[in-house]
Amino acid sequence: MSIWNASISLDQANESAIGTLVEHLGIEFTEIGEDYMKATMPVDNRHRQPMGILNGGASVALAESLGSLAAQLAADPGNYCVGLDINANHLKSVKEGLLTAIAKPIHMGRSTQVWSINIYNSDGEIVCVSRLTMAVRKGQF
Repeated sequence: MSIWNASISLDQANESAIGTLVEHLGIEFTEIGEDYMKATMPVDNRHRQPMGILNGGASVALAESLGSLAAQLAADPGNYCVGLDINANHLKSVKEGLLTAIAKPIHMGRSTQVWSINIYNSDGEIVCVSRLTMAVRKGQF
C-alpha cells in the first residue's frame, strides 16, 4: 500500500530542484516506490572536504533533500513539512563515485514525521545513516 498523498513524477521532482542546492550538488531523484524514495549524488570537488574525502555536510544535504521531498509527498493534503531535526552517522569515507540514498518512514504522525535515510557508495556499502524529523504544519507553504 502506497504511503504517498501527493503524486509527482521524477521529472517534476528534478525540475523543482532547478536553481536550488539540490541542483548545485548534482542530486537527482531516481525512484519512488510504494514506501520509499531514492536519489543519487556524485562525489566530486563540490562535495569534498580539503582532505579529499566526502564532506559530511554534503551527505546531510542529500539526506535532508530526499527526506524533505518524501515527507511533503506523504503529508496529508493541506499540510506542508519543514525540517525540525537531522542527525547523521558517517560510517565510511568516500573519495569518488555515485552515492545512492534511500528514504523510508519510521513514523508518520499528524504533527511530525520521522524518516530514515541510508546512503550507500558505488559498491553498495553503507556510508551514512541519517534520521530526519519533519514538522507537519497546516496550510500552504
